[in-house]
Amino acid sequence: MSSVSTSRPASTPIVLPVSKSVLWLVGTAILALAAYYFIGVDQGAVSVFGNDMHLHEFVHDGRHFLGFPCH
Repeated sequence: MSSVSTSRPASTPIVLPVSKSVLWLVGTAILALAAYYFIGVDQGAVSVFGNDMHLHEFVHDGRHFLGFPCH
């Protein structure tokens, strides 16, 4: 019996410069804070969009599922 050995190419790590990683971190933090505001804080009365309740109603069940009180 003979064994067949296959050579695998060496994997190279992805190198991300610090300036790009900071940009990704800041962008992710801004998106996370925006999602937190629109799901957890936006109540309609103090909404960024005025007295429009469409966004509140869109995430209403998700708010309760995540434990945010809304009424």
